Amino acid sequence: MPGGHARSTNPHLGGIAAIVLFAITLLSFVIESQLTQYVQMTLGYRHPFFLFYLVHSSFFISFPLHLLYLIVTTRRSPRVFLAGLVTSLQSQLSPSGFTESTHLDTPFPILRFLLLVALLTVGITGPALLWFAAVSLASISDVTALWNTNAFFAYIFTVKIFGLKWEARRIGAVLAATLGAAAVVYGGSTSSPDQPSTLSATMSDADIVVEVEGFRPSAPLVGDLLTVVASVGYGLYQVLYKKYAALPNDPELVESTRDGYAELSASGSYESIFDDEGDETQAALPEHADSEKLTIYPPPFGLHPNFLTSAIGLCTFLILWIPLPILHYSGIEPFALPPNVYTMSVIACIALSGVFFNAGLMVLLGIWGPVVVSVGNLLTIVLVFISDALFGRPADITLWSLVGAGFIVAAFGVLAMDMLKPS
Repeated sequence: MPGGHARSTNPHLGGIAAIVLFAITLLSFVIESQLTQYVQMTLGYRHPFFLFYLVHSSFFISFPLHLLYLIVTTRRSPRVFLAGLVTSLQSQLSPSGFTESTHLDTPFPILRFLLLVALLTVGITGPALLWFAAVSLASISDVTALWNTNAFFAYIFTVKIFGLKWEARRIGAVLAATLGAAAVVYGGSTSSPDQPSTLSATMSDADIVVEVEGFRPSAPLVGDLLTVVASVGYGLYQVLYKKYAALPNDPELVESTRDGYAELSASGSYESIFDDEGDETQAALPEHADSEKLTIYPPPFGLHPNFLTSAIGLCTFLILWIPLPILHYSGIEPFALPPNVYTMSVIACIALSGVFFNAGLMVLLGIWGPVVVSVGNLLTIVLVFISDALFGRPADITLWSLVGAGFIVAAFGVLAMDMLKPS
C-alpha cells in the first residue's frame, strides 16, 4: 500500500465513541448473519455471490451518511470537513508526510489514492472470495474453524511488521480465542460435520454463506488450504491497513501529538475537535471564524476510515459485477433478482447491517489495531451462538461450546485490560 507513517503499537480504548462503535459492530454482524441465513434457508433466495456484491457495494453509503450526520449536528459547512479529509489524505499519501502547506502547494495524489483503494478492495475481497470457494469444497465447520485462525496470524504479522517483542500474555490470549472459536464451531453442533449449525457462518462476510442440506465436501484438502490462505490474507490485510491506511493521528495518538494540534490550531487554519481521549468536543470552530476558510484537521472521529470504506464500496460496484454473468452462463450461480418486495426488504437490511459492521471494523482497526479487533471479532461467534440457542437451535448448547465461548470472552478481556493500562 502507498504511503506509510509511524504508528503507535499500544492501542487505547479511544474514548466512549470507540466502545459504543464496537458494540454496534458486533450487533450488526449478528443481525447480518441471522438475516442472511433467513434469506437463503427460509426464503430460499440462494444467490451468495450476488448478495456479497450487493453488501460490499453498499459500503458506499458509509461516508455520505457520516458527512450528513456531521453537517446536521455541528451546523458547519461540509467544506470544512472535506478540506480536512483531503489534507489528511494528502499527508497520508505523501512520502514526506504533513506540512502546513501540503494542502495548498501539493496536487492531490490521485494515482496513489486509487492504488490505495484498489489494494484495500483486494485485501478485503480476496479472502472473502477464497472462503466462498472453500465452502463448496470442504466442510463448513472445518472452513470456519480454520478461518478464525486469522486472529493468530494477525498477531504474528503485527509483531513482525511493527518490530514488536513477543508477549506471553498476548500470545496466550490469541491462542485461547482461536481454540475457543474452534470449540464453539465443533462443540456447538450436534449434527454431522457436513451439516453444521448456523453459528458456523461467522466470518466477516456472513452474506456469502451457503449451507445446503446433504452437502458432502468434494475436495476437503483443497478447501482447507484455500481457507488457510484466506485466513493468512485477512490477518495480513488488517495489519497492513493499520500500518499504511489508518491515519497516524487516529484518536489513540491524540495525547502523544497534542503539541502538534496546538500549533495547527494556533495558526488559524485548523481546529482540532478532539479532546485527549479522542472524543469529539463542542469547541469545534470559533464562532467568529469564516467557516469557508477553515479546515477541521484531523477529521472527526471515523470520517477518514468511512471515506475509505465508501471508496471500497464504489470500487466493488464498478468492478465486481463482472463475475455475475460468468457465474450465470457457467451455471454456477444463475442470476435472479429477489422474487418479491419482502425478500428485497430483508436483503436491504442485510446490506445495511453489513455496512455498519464493516465500517465499524475499519474505524476500530485504526484505533485498537488488528490483534484486539481480530480477537474482538470472535465475540460475534459467541453472540451468534447465543442468538441461535435462544431463537433457533437450543440443542446446540453443549459443554464444549460453553467452554469455547468462555475462552473467547476471557481472551478479549485480557486484551481489553491491556488497553486500559497507561502507555
